[in-house]
Amino acid sequence: MTPFALVVGSASPHLGRALAQASGAAPVGVKMERFPDGELHIEVPPEEVRGRRVVLLQSSTPPVGEHLLELLLLADACWRAGAASMEAVVPYVGYARQDRRARAGEPLGGRLVADMLSHGRFSRVFTVDLHNPALEGCFGAPLEHLSALPLLADALRPHVTDTTVVVAPDLGAVKRAEALAKLLGRPWAVVHKARLSGNDVETLGLLGQVRGMRPILVDDMVSTGGTLAAAAKELKGEGCVDDFILATTHALLVGPALERLHGVPVKRLVSTDSVEHRQDLPFPHQVVTLAPLLLRALRPDAR
Repeated sequence: MTPFALVVGSASPHLGRALAQASGAAPVGVKMERFPDGELHIEVPPEEVRGRRVVLLQSSTPPVGEHLLELLLLADACWRAGAASMEAVVPYVGYARQDRRARAGEPLGGRLVADMLSHGRFSRVFTVDLHNPALEGCFGAPLEHLSALPLLADALRPHVTDTTVVVAPDLGAVKRAEALAKLLGRPWAVVHKARLSGNDVETLGLLGQVRGMRPILVDDMVSTGGTLAAAAKELKGEGCVDDFILATTHALLVGPALERLHGVPVKRLVSTDSVEHRQDLPFPHQVVTLAPLLLRALRPDAR
């Protein structure tokens, strides 16, 4: 018998198949359907989870609320079917950017999502590259915060030259850029950004030497592409070569992302399968699976 029963939510089919293949755990045969009013109905075969350690895999990608609720419904179904223990693997945690209030009247969305997951009866929660690692303190269950940087570095290494520079597109990505630069043995730089709204940003300057260099722009996530587009404009103005690589854990690419990135000389996007990847990108997209990283964290002898 495999070390755990694997339950895969609808947000993570590709990663679910990769983790199943790596672990030898065939996904539990979950039945999902919707009532005419859109309400989700879930059935988990009791004989596949009763008395077993259950691992539930679900990224909280758009629609975030639907996928979070689905995860909690799956967990409740497994608990009521007699699961011995349950662990949640949430590679991408939605609302993690709302980890603080900028002004009165705003909710603390990151804390609220952490509270929701804490009510799922999970013995542990696994995440990958949280937007703000400090959110770990908000979880009621023990949280294991994993990093995909070594996987991304392995994928990027064949494209690194003696003119490569790793760039943080804003101050929030500095530690990530510094860590990736160390893994690749290359220098790093940072773009100073100011956010004007949820969709728009402006750059205020650059720290580091980039003239004549080929940048690898790295961030934990690419959502609408505004931060990367603004950073790329700043880098081009400072004399970077038109040969950009984007590296990210969570390639959401929503809203105007493709339109914005169309103006960036992107030669390659490297991301993980924490998010279901799009098929309509105008540039090569190399997807690195998180399955080995997750399996190392989940296997019994890794505890």
